Amino acid sequence: MRKLMLAVIALLGFTLTASAQAGKKETKTTTKTETKVVMKKDGTPDKRFKKEETKVVVKKDGTPDKRFKENKK
Repeated sequence: MRKLMLAVIALLGFTLTASAQAGKKETKTTTKTETKVVMKKDGTPDKRFKKEETKVVVKKDGTPDKRFKENKK
């Protein structure tokens, strides 16, 4: 009975640990600001205008990384 109880406790411990790790999110990805696309009269995007994309690189804690020129503003 004692071995069975220890096995159940170990199984619950592994299950709860695995589910806690599955919920973590990584914040190393870069985020883009959404820009407005200029449209022609027929509804297609106008390719004469250049899209201005600004990338913000964030650290693990979510703050902007000041080593990059885009984030020093």
